[in-house]
Amino acid sequence: MFSKILKYVGIAILALLLTGAIAYGVFAWRFDRKVNKPYAVNVRNIPIPTDSATLAYGRHLYEIKGCGECHGANLGGRVVINDPAIGKITGTNLTYGKNGLPSSFDNEAWLKALRHGLNTENKPLLLMPSQDYYKLDDHDMAAIIAYCKSLPYIDSLAAPNEVGPLGKILTVLGKIDMVPAETIDHGYKQPEKVQTAASAAYGQYLVASCTGCHKPALTGGDNPVPGGVPVANITSKGNVGKWSKEDFIKTLRTGNTPEGKVLRNEDMPWKMTEKYTDVELEALYLYLKSI
Repeated sequence: MFSKILKYVGIAILALLLTGAIAYGVFAWRFDRKVNKPYAVNVRNIPIPTDSATLAYGRHLYEIKGCGECHGANLGGRVVINDPAIGKITGTNLTYGKNGLPSSFDNEAWLKALRHGLNTENKPLLLMPSQDYYKLDDHDMAAIIAYCKSLPYIDSLAAPNEVGPLGKILTVLGKIDMVPAETIDHGYKQPEKVQTAASAAYGQYLVASCTGCHKPALTGGDNPVPGGVPVANITSKGNVGKWSKEDFIKTLRTGNTPEGKVLRNEDMPWKMTEKYTDVELEALYLYLKSI
């Protein structure tokens, strides 16, 4: 009798293991299809000025758009995710030093990465948040590219990306936006230049950088980082609707909210938003209060 029970238990365990293996195989296959899918895109080239004013503005954009969070302050790259289950993802060395960009990485390649989330082979870049950047006007996009290309070459260690089993599963389930190229409107025509002003219209343009965490409708919800704290609703229905302009600016510059809460930079990157100009912060506030 006991031997029969062991036999049935063994069969059940074997069936579960087999089912799990088949299920993971399906997830892995679907993940591979996503990351190896070639995209046909039309890259619209734009002039890239190299004057000092453009480079200074490009540095400002690099800082407030969160580029350094993945690529480092010196563009030499850094580890973004290092979890055995999810994977090891490293922000690329964006200089032309050792293990950085190849000398053939031209302006078109920069635009393909930033506006389409694709590598030079027209395949998706992993975790490259191009969905936050592709609507940048030509003026801002050119400034970012000009600044990045102007920095000294940095040598770095080779850092191939490795996506773990859980990372593949969460990507297929839509819980991690590992392949932003899927969500980009590749036919979008960016304006030449959006007017800089303390206005809701300019705030709407700037807020694209916030949608990666706060969702397209800016109503917050689950954190895009597995295990992260819930993301706040930053429309007028959330705390922003109760704050004055001064409260909003102080929060984004210090991480201290009017309610007395101290925001961790890991949850809300206020060390990045503190670099916004007064005009940029006021524009954001006006737009968020309007929705």
